[in-house]
Amino acid sequence: MSRSGYIDDMDDQWSFIRWRGAVASALRGKRGQAVLREMLAAMDALPEKRLVSYELEAEGSFCALGTVGQKRGVDMKALDPEDYDTVAAKFDIATPLAQEIFWMNDEAGPWKETPEERFVRMRAWVVSNLKEPHHG
Repeated sequence: MSRSGYIDDMDDQWSFIRWRGAVASALRGKRGQAVLREMLAAMDALPEKRLVSYELEAEGSFCALGTVGQKRGVDMKALDPEDYDTVAAKFDIATPLAQEIFWMNDEAGPWKETPEERFVRMRAWVVSNLKEPHHG
């Protein structure tokens, strides 16, 4: 299993439909939109436009959600990146949103994606999920 907790062998379609609904709701909600806006600003402020995978922070680089933690001054070394409930609580977002961000960051891109390519893809994903269009 990955840090997103997502699995490939889902037999219960209704459970999957409910899950996708929870993710969509979390993305559209006030807290979800706030963290996406904050994530976009934090990503744009990075001196090096690159994102790591499978960790919140690694050697001075961050995953998409980790950029928010870095901006907020969160001690991410104290967080288990696979404990999405605790991470979600720390970032004040719904657990399904934390898992979706992890999945998008770590697994939704090409197999041999570079950190720079991951940054471009994740930034586009963040912008595409903002209710208010971002110009910039």
